Amino acid sequence: MLQERPRPDPATFLGSGKLDALAVAVVDTGADVVIFDNELSPSQLRHITEAVGRKVVDRTQLILDIFAARARTREGKLQVELAQLKYLLPRLAGSGTALSRLGGGIGTRGPGETKLETDRRRIRSRIHAIGANIDLVRQRRAQLRERRRKASVPTVALVGYTNAGKTTLFNRLTRADAQASDALFVTLDPLVRQVRLPDRRELLLSDTVGFIDRLPHALVAAFRATLEAVVEADLVLHVIDAAAPDRDRRMAAVHHVLEEVGAREVPTIEVYNKCDQLTPDETRRLRTMDPSAICLSALRGDGAGALLEAIASRLELDIERVTMTFRADDAASREQIGRLYRHGRVLQHDVGDDHVTVVADVPRRLVASLRARAG
Repeated sequence: MLQERPRPDPATFLGSGKLDALAVAVVDTGADVVIFDNELSPSQLRHITEAVGRKVVDRTQLILDIFAARARTREGKLQVELAQLKYLLPRLAGSGTALSRLGGGIGTRGPGETKLETDRRRIRSRIHAIGANIDLVRQRRAQLRERRRKASVPTVALVGYTNAGKTTLFNRLTRADAQASDALFVTLDPLVRQVRLPDRRELLLSDTVGFIDRLPHALVAAFRATLEAVVEADLVLHVIDAAAPDRDRRMAAVHHVLEEVGAREVPTIEVYNKCDQLTPDETRRLRTMDPSAICLSALRGDGAGALLEAIASRLELDIERVTMTFRADDAASREQIGRLYRHGRVLQHDVGDDHVTVVADVPRRLVASLRARAG
């Protein structure tokens, strides 16, 4: 059911005539649930429920229910619960003083804490406890990111509209077996896997929660710990469903969420997935419109090699041959030689009386930091 009007009715969202028509339609169709593709205020939710006599679900609650069904890890469940509680808190309705609890102590007058106040207090306490747990997760993630940064392993984050094929691409590049499905929000918990290129160059790839148009603010806030992986990434791959009829709208929704979490300044490569579903003319138009974008099929593997080369180029993973001399008795120098072996391909290693000379092919992004320690 659609209605065009300048602004929603503050009390019932729909106009009174349209609300009556909705109540009749519910009876005629035998519907059990009415779903609104908008977020309803607590009073609107209450008035519509009274008018139609059925369970009413708004857009935010529906998305939260899907998220709750998909969450697998403890962290994912905590983040969904936090969003649900923040959504529920202003929507609690009281039942008057009939459910009041008598106040304890001498000289107490009148009703004590009502059931509504008790429920609100419990929810606030639970929100506080979950927030503290998620802060611990955020601190652990920050420590892991710092460790990766010290190891000089670049991180690439996959983002995109839900069901754009991020997890299928993740599995293709990392040879992992993360759950991929033709459904919304299958990936809620961030996955990080290593990608090793044929010439020993390596990077970390992280898969993230799918975005959606008008993503509820409670969800953005709850998943901020997860989305920090995007903010802190060296490179973002924006995976786009090239065959989607509303592709531009979905791209705009992703850009909006990236801006909301502070990740618009992270270098980005646009990756058009499902190009095997396009005609040759559509593919040609796509390449003409955005020459720097990558067109591929994550399912079939077409274009994956070109994507890896583009990632290597943007991250300055391309190889430079260097000759470096280190002091043999210096612990820091030994650590740097270890980094050379970890991140490069050592071609020659000569040991002198008081020095070590190493010739190696290393990623260009590491050359400056390695030379700072070398002789």
